[in-house]
Amino acid sequence: MQRRWYVAQLKPNGLQLAMRNLERQGLAVFCPLQLVDRRRGSRVTSVAVPFFPGYLFVALAPAGGEMRAASNTRGVARLVTIGAQGPQPVPDALIAALQAQCSPEGIVQPPEVESFEVGEEVQVTAGPLAGQVSRIVALAPEDRIWMLLDLMGRETRVAVKRKDVTRL
Repeated sequence: MQRRWYVAQLKPNGLQLAMRNLERQGLAVFCPLQLVDRRRGSRVTSVAVPFFPGYLFVALAPAGGEMRAASNTRGVARLVTIGAQGPQPVPDALIAALQAQCSPEGIVQPPEVESFEVGEEVQVTAGPLAGQVSRIVALAPEDRIWMLLDLMGRETRVAVKRKDVTRL
């Protein structure tokens, strides 16, 4: 029987427990992750966290006892339902697109970042400098752009993440 992907809502801190128990039952699970920066003291590290916190995708056969077994698995609160219709499968195209965007480790890769050139005029789109317009003076290898911004009447050299800048 063809398995379809469903969304399981997790109990608090139940991700690892639910994944382990669902996989023990022979069910495929998919939990896309994303990298976020976390500050610990003066250091910033990237940590993988769920892309959809509190939820997990699980492949189940619509008929049979897999739905009941999955919803009663330790770590799983319930299968997500829509109205009185019960659990509804997630469109296969959505799961395929998510899986295609993930690395082998399951981390969702960001969309391709624009490439910029020195001297190009750009606008900052995020952070405390959002809305500022300037010209690029240097490109750093660690996905940063150096620009001169007019801050309080002085030109100040500022580094901005490449993803937080857009072309004008």
